[in-house]
Amino acid sequence: MTNRIRRYRRGLAIALSAAAAFTLSGCANDTFAEQYAADAEQGYVAGDGSWEVYPQAERAQPVSYEGTVESGDTVGSADYEGEVVVMNFWYAACPPCRIEAPDLEQVNQDYADAGVNFIGVNVYDQAPTATSFNEEFGITYPSILDVETASVRLAFSDNVPPQAIPSTLVIDKNGSVASVIRGVADPSVLSEMIDTVLEEQAQ
Repeated sequence: MTNRIRRYRRGLAIALSAAAAFTLSGCANDTFAEQYAADAEQGYVAGDGSWEVYPQAERAQPVSYEGTVESGDTVGSADYEGEVVVMNFWYAACPPCRIEAPDLEQVNQDYADAGVNFIGVNVYDQAPTATSFNEEFGITYPSILDVETASVRLAFSDNVPPQAIPSTLVIDKNGSVASVIRGVADPSVLSEMIDTVLEEQAQ
């Protein structure tokens, strides 16, 4: 891997054809909560299909976050100190989010014994809607309900801009973002990203 960020734009026919039906634009002065709410009413906010891997020596500082999940429990970065986290930004009415949901759960199951933690960040829904989505797609990991405060979105705004839903982050054991997929997560790419940070953790 070079010392420059690797960037590769991947064509995902289903997501892109769906995205063509929704031309979304935002105002730079809007708050994150207002931006997500406005765009969600039109359908969904599509990621651009790119992914990035950040070399270990060039990663930004650890990101702190906390929020309430569907069960009412509070979950945050302090709960995952020293562990790898996969964080997926989504909401229930987002077509690409529905496309990728089964694959995300499968990768979650594949890496459960490796100590990898999956957590969602729901940017638009309340607990009943998020819970219904989980039941429909068999999702077993929790999601922070971020619609009221947008605090988690703000914490990761350098990696997940408002137009990039869904997006999936891999966070290393130090709490820094190691890689990001903007758009539908390809499970093979996501698995490679997870393997990279697990190898670092083993060193």
